Amino acid sequence: MARREVLKIEGVTHGKAPIPLAAKIDNLVFSSALIGKNPATDAVPDSLDEEIRWLFRHVETLMEKAGGSTDDIVKMNVLIRDNSVRENINKYWLEMFPNEDDRPARHITVEALQGKANAQIELVAVLKKS
Repeated sequence: MARREVLKIEGVTHGKAPIPLAAKIDNLVFSSALIGKNPATDAVPDSLDEEIRWLFRHVETLMEKAGGSTDDIVKMNVLIRDNSVRENINKYWLEMFPNEDDRPARHITVEALQGKANAQIELVAVLKKS
């Protein structure tokens, strides 16, 4: 049995890139770039709000597949196409982490993103040891 566990979300891929959405070793989880694709189409929706909603839903799903929850996230790096996306990121960020005294570290960078994506998230999490 491999020590590294590859984490997947049904219907969400990196296209032809040979990389997983995330990898887990022991109680550590590291994601690659997550984007807000609709899993039914494996495509980024036209609606910015729908895209960001899917993005944060993928964060939750990924953490569940890892055996944890969003409470285990230590750091999130968020890349956005331009500052107009920041409001949508903050909307779903506050829904996911409403307690200002219990949020992971976060950094937002404006970056030229590939394809239609307006945002992407990379995360690091430490799961509770069982």
